[in-house]
Amino acid sequence: MILPIVAYGNPVLRKVAADVEPDYPGLKELIANMWETMYGSNGVGLAAPQINRSLRIFVVDSQQIIENLEEDEADLYPGDNGIKKVFINAYVKELNGEPWTYNEGCLSIPKVREDVTRHESVTIEYEDEDFNLHTDTYTGITARVILHEYDHIEGKLFIDHLPALKKQLLKRKLSDISSGKIKVDYKMSFK
Repeated sequence: MILPIVAYGNPVLRKVAADVEPDYPGLKELIANMWETMYGSNGVGLAAPQINRSLRIFVVDSQQIIENLEEDEADLYPGDNGIKKVFINAYVKELNGEPWTYNEGCLSIPKVREDVTRHESVTIEYEDEDFNLHTDTYTGITARVILHEYDHIEGKLFIDHLPALKKQLLKRKLSDISSGKIKVDYKMSFK
């Protein structure tokens, strides 16, 4: 089922999300709904707070980015084949590599895209949907998508990485989003 995505201004987006227990009711259905919602919104990642659940769960499909690179972009992310994965109770263990800038957007902050600088590599500990523990290192665009979604479960948004002046210039757009004065082609929940 496609769920509404909460818009900027909803307090759930600013909460540090709670760990998920293996007996969480309806977890498999929730994860299936998150995938359906993400794809229905043309996203590459989605965190539970974005569907109004303050839980440490996010899904990432960076394979679609890698698969859709133009021929002249094929070398942009060496060694990054993309992933399609569920992250539960994730915690970043280490950030490495040269910081690099990329123009990011967010389903909860529609029609706003800004250059954000993030580390090239992330080592993250997480559980899969069967609650098996993993510690993996990701690089390139996959690391970026993971860090973007990880921010959501930490109560942060990509705009928090912007300089103060840039945030000031976005104030009106953000106000329009939080008050529902925008139109998107996917289900959104304002407040």
